[in-house]
Amino acid sequence: MQLRKAMFAGSWYPDRAEICQREIDGFLAEGRDWASPEGALVGGVVPHAGWYYSGSLACNVIQRLAASTDTDLVAIFGMHLPRGAANVMMADGAWETPFGPLAIATEIAADLKAQFRFDIETAIAFQPDNTIELQLPFIKYFLPDARILPIGIPPQTASLPIGTAVVKAAQKRGLSLKVIGSTDLTHYGRNYGMRSHGSGAEALTWVRDRNDRRIIEAMLALDGPRIIDEARDHQNACCAGAAATAVTAAAALGATNPVALHYTTSHEKSPGDSFVGYVGILM
Repeated sequence: MQLRKAMFAGSWYPDRAEICQREIDGFLAEGRDWASPEGALVGGVVPHAGWYYSGSLACNVIQRLAASTDTDLVAIFGMHLPRGAANVMMADGAWETPFGPLAIATEIAADLKAQFRFDIETAIAFQPDNTIELQLPFIKYFLPDARILPIGIPPQTASLPIGTAVVKAAQKRGLSLKVIGSTDLTHYGRNYGMRSHGSGAEALTWVRDRNDRRIIEAMLALDGPRIIDEARDHQNACCAGAAATAVTAAAALGATNPVALHYTTSHEKSPGDSFVGYVGILM
């Protein structure tokens, strides 16, 4: 089994298991009082900045998913892809994490390749991308026996049926499935070319209470097309296709009562006029 090397370990997150363990313990302590929804959980939306900025949100979402029910397979949707790009999938091998490798669910990947067009990545030939990789140590830590299906989804409604197809393929084989969409929210300030609502407290309030709230509400409504439209019209998600496909799959798995576990911005860690919004959602 060929192993895809972790490209962001040692920079965006620790590259040693014992240091990851300490970080995870701290994240769980930070999220101890964040209220989770009742009942079984089937999916989530997580951010993908470096662990210092948004690792706590991603960790607490994935920990709650893992604690909810047994899990054989985690489909994780991500990647920074433009509208009109091809879907991307790693279909074989395994992906390196500090806690050990995560194997790809090759039989589910084969089902999807028969139904949709993908650019196929391998353990040797791939585009480094933080959106999926930063979640993998959490998945391996909390779900050590699960396999993964990493898929890049562009922000277009034509790709949303992939979410439903993953659900059907897993159910056909009797596999317990969790789905995760990876996206950050509004990128505001000079560094990101968005300065429409001033700076300081005024900008933070607009991003938190209006611009990010719009797309969070679309996620909570499990409305994939609306998520894609929101991101196109208001620049409030960088991987809208990933989030939209995750909520589409979660709905197919029976999700009915999603909640926003927590919201924050990079400003809380590194104050400045340029900042990014993050949300953790459980479905």
